[in-house]
Amino acid sequence: MKSTQVPGLVNVGYGNYLAGPRVVAILSPLSAPMKRLREEARERGKLVDATQGRRTRSIIVTDTDHVILSGVQAETIAQRYLGQAADADGADAP
Repeated sequence: MKSTQVPGLVNVGYGNYLAGPRVVAILSPLSAPMKRLREEARERGKLVDATQGRRTRSIIVTDTDHVILSGVQAETIAQRYLGQAADADGADAP
């Protein structure tokens, strides 16, 4: 019997998770285009702040056009995302 897990959730820091299959990009927030992306998402009501009051260290874009701000480095989130994908691939192995 296989164990049941909630598939596709990615930890974006400080107790916040998002649906992995929805992620389009994980970006660094330092460039001017990323600052514009953040402001445009705020104006459209599509900005989600998951920093818990900390400095923004990554920006995540989803297929629903939401922009999520995270206080965790983009590299760390990418490793979590890829590690989860590797676990999912290995789950069916004997």
